[in-house]
Amino acid sequence: MSELRAATRQSTARTGIIEFDGARGAVSIPCTIADVSGTGARLKLDWSLSFPKEATLVFADGLRKACRVAWQKRRLLGVAFADGVASADEQALMMTEEEQALHRRHIGAQVRGAREARGYTEAQIANLVGVSPEFVAHAESGEISIPLHQLTHMADLFLVDLDSLVAGPASAGLPPAEPDADAPAEALLG
Repeated sequence: MSELRAATRQSTARTGIIEFDGARGAVSIPCTIADVSGTGARLKLDWSLSFPKEATLVFADGLRKACRVAWQKRRLLGVAFADGVASADEQALMMTEEEQALHRRHIGAQVRGAREARGYTEAQIANLVGVSPEFVAHAESGEISIPLHQLTHMADLFLVDLDSLVAGPASAGLPPAEPDADAPAEALLG
């Protein structure tokens, strides 16, 4: 499982731009997209000044996503997409199919670990969440994605925060995410 966590959080080293309105007009900051999911991204910035709560992330291929800042630690920034989960077409532009599969497997492994730690069976969770046991088994193996509302329900049942199911521990070289206590739960997915 630690190998999967490390693979999930490896740096993608993709370049992008963060845009926002500053005191003197539009500001564009180059960034490295450290990792990305369907709901947000972790960015490395060459910027140490204050940062607004909202900005636009521009991917190298031109895709633009409005973002809310979920957390910031020095020059690392976690952002959540303001319009919720990216569409399948947007995710295909942001992540390769292999990266999407790694992300699904990582989330599935986190869900399985949290479920087992609380002593639930797949059938019990399926009943409580309102899905089939087969759905839980496929989701935990990373074969299918778990919708946000079901992940939120699972996090509540497991008594863990949503970020631990989605992001989990960071790989070497990147500090763990530091969520903003005032951020909504969906903002923690960045």
